[in-house]
Amino acid sequence: MYERFDGAFPLRGGRAHEVVGQGAGVFAAIACGVAMRADRRPVMWLVEEWRTDGLNPDGLAPLCDPCRMLLVRVSDQKAMLAAAEEALRSGAVSVVVAEVPRDLSFTAGRRLQLAAEEGKATGILMIGEGMGNNAAESRWHCTPLFSRNFRQNQAVMKRYQTPDSTLQRWQLIKNKSGTLGSWDLVWDAETRRVIVVSEAGERPYSEAGGGHDPVCPHLAAE
Repeated sequence: MYERFDGAFPLRGGRAHEVVGQGAGVFAAIACGVAMRADRRPVMWLVEEWRTDGLNPDGLAPLCDPCRMLLVRVSDQKAMLAAAEEALRSGAVSVVVAEVPRDLSFTAGRRLQLAAEEGKATGILMIGEGMGNNAAESRWHCTPLFSRNFRQNQAVMKRYQTPDSTLQRWQLIKNKSGTLGSWDLVWDAETRRVIVVSEAGERPYSEAGGGHDPVCPHLAAE
């Protein structure tokens, strides 16, 4: 049995979630954009200060409002976890995204869960492959999905009136509150909503090669 997409996303509030994969940044930014539609509080994004790359406001703009995002640079992971916990507990922000470079202990993960619950906020931990914490409410694996058939991509864009040609595959690989699932989707920047094109494997060019109708709409974050 698989989870319905709208039963898993938008992410459950008052909880901390994990995301891994090449599309983790896009997932986190979209989650922030969805939260911004429903909550007037700003969001916070935490990175370690040694990072030479940074968030590009122009790149974020189609996904979320960069004017409502607080970018915080911290000295190390200990400082990051302390800042994330304090921000989640404060109730001043709706989402806290933390780019976590190393494994978390169960105790650290549990503290973030309790802080998110107290502040009625959502925690998103961007983690590396093979990482993960048992305290997390859910874990997602997200990657861009490039079509081998340009015309099929064009049909998707025309059908859903979105100029974004990059499909995403989001796999829910851990879920304390339900079952799992896997979906191919696009982001509609104008309406700030996720559009599910099909369940993963149903598109003709997918790895599973199902051969079903490639445009099976399922809307979320209305």
